[in-house]
Amino acid sequence: MADTKNNSAGAAVLASFLGWTLDAFDYFLVVVALTAIAHDFGRPDKDIALTITLTLALRPVGAIIFGLMADRYGRRLPLMINLVFFSIIEVASGLAPDFRTFLILRALFGIGMGGEWGVGASLAMEKAPHQRRGILSGLLQEGYACGYLLAAVCYLVVFPRWGWRPLFFIGGLPALLAIFVRFRVSESEVWQKTRHADWGQLGRAIVSNWKLYLYLVLFMTMMNFVAHGTQDMYPTFLQRQFGIAGRERMLITIVSMVGALIGGITFGHLSDRHGRRKTIIVALTLGVLVVPLWAYPPSLLWLWPGAFLIQFMVQGAWGVIPAHITEMSPDAVRGFLPGFAYQCGTALAGTVAYLEAIFAERTSYATAMALTAVTVFALAAISAWFGRERHAVEFGK
Repeated sequence: MADTKNNSAGAAVLASFLGWTLDAFDYFLVVVALTAIAHDFGRPDKDIALTITLTLALRPVGAIIFGLMADRYGRRLPLMINLVFFSIIEVASGLAPDFRTFLILRALFGIGMGGEWGVGASLAMEKAPHQRRGILSGLLQEGYACGYLLAAVCYLVVFPRWGWRPLFFIGGLPALLAIFVRFRVSESEVWQKTRHADWGQLGRAIVSNWKLYLYLVLFMTMMNFVAHGTQDMYPTFLQRQFGIAGRERMLITIVSMVGALIGGITFGHLSDRHGRRKTIIVALTLGVLVVPLWAYPPSLLWLWPGAFLIQFMVQGAWGVIPAHITEMSPDAVRGFLPGFAYQCGTALAGTVAYLEAIFAERTSYATAMALTAVTVFALAAISAWFGRERHAVEFGK
């Protein structure tokens, strides 16, 4: 019986990790190919950065749609539908004939991306052993870093030969993951125990947690400023600030994502021992100390450790998030509330790439990135400090 539960939990965590990995891969294809897409459509960098902002802005819509489905009908079905939906949109993005079409498709992709995290995180965290939820949280969240890493690798392999459009055709792969979910992932036992009898009961449960929702939106806004403020314009920063060519630019990005993967799992594990909030605050505080090396390296050689260390800290803090905010959310609304709050925070923070691009036009990319990072790291740490936590709470009891 224990082996069956462990296998079920492992399959759920794997499916959620791969879903978030492939979702992030699709998202970061625009980031790594931003200047090439801008050149192809005859647009400035800030216009393509606007498509990133629009993707982030539409993510709460997906969180509403798929999150409500997850609390009403279970976690598996919405996850499968979501995987197929955003795969279709991603392939279509590679076929976009003009900038307007591309803009619309990236908005639709935001709906798919917004729905995946909340459903996948609730399924994985509800099945994970509560004593090891932190380290599994780090693994799950670093699907995001893994997706960025894969996008950079594919850029190195595919872009020099065939350009940016085939990258998006590879982005159709998540549809295959839906088959794995269908046949290998069982439904959440916690949801089966706490499922709602009707939509009215679900609505009342959501409304009764409005204070928690407002706090989570504030907290996740700051955390998304931290992530997107250091990642979305980073390849562009390397090119515009230091004139680094495509291959080396992607190699540095890959190094940064290796740091992210290690940081997320490391700090996730530490949060199991020392608590969620304390671990997040430590990671963000250490991140502030790394900013000068990351943005103003004394030589180009120092870009490499700077990239590694900044994302080690950024994703170290983020590695705690799936466990932290699902633990704070009551059983009755765990499919909807964490994901919706997360994506509302994403939408509010989604302007950061566009703002950094505008700020960089008036100063420099280094100044824009550094000031943004220091500010948002501090604000995110403060918001974590004033929150609460339910460290290792047992779901469904």
